[in-house]
Amino acid sequence: MEIKKPTIKSIPYEDFKDNEYLENMVKQLNEGGTKVLVGCLDDLINWGRSNSLWPLTFATSCCGIEFMAVGAARYDFARFGFEVARASPRQADMIMVAGTITHKMAPVLKRLYDQMADPKYVIAVGGCAISGGPFKKSYHVLNGVDKILPVDVYIPGCPPRPEALLYGMIQLQRKVKLEKFFGGVNRKEKEPQNPEQA
Repeated sequence: MEIKKPTIKSIPYEDFKDNEYLENMVKQLNEGGTKVLVGCLDDLINWGRSNSLWPLTFATSCCGIEFMAVGAARYDFARFGFEVARASPRQADMIMVAGTITHKMAPVLKRLYDQMADPKYVIAVGGCAISGGPFKKSYHVLNGVDKILPVDVYIPGCPPRPEALLYGMIQLQRKVKLEKFFGGVNRKEKEPQNPEQA
């Protein structure tokens, strides 16, 4: 069964800017092949997963205020299935890292990520989370959250507009729709090695 291009209702495929990445992912998944029944079940499960992503908000600065604006009435991310923002990592599907991450805060963020159930996703919001932002050369700021977590979507800006946040969240939906649910194909982290095997 062939995996199709991800579609979002009412938004043409050509309107998205980074289709090359997803097309390469489709090509890699199609090379592995899938049985028809498992492929149809994958499509159904991924449709449900992509339309009900529950974010765990980790907002440490001004990007968090933009995330709150996206949840308010004007932008209303509930229409895309993101409305259930969780305070517990055990109930969240993705973590939105919004703002500056200091070296003191990094172990806490990593612990929250580790407590989330698989499959889990990370969105880096704003210049501070992506690269350290204006504090890049500071001794106490982590130069990008990708140093400690595998990031799925980057949303640039300082702070990014609510429209950019919605665009990034829709990009994550598109990525989830492409994944294979069955098997460990999408696993981003390596399994911990047993010291006796090494």
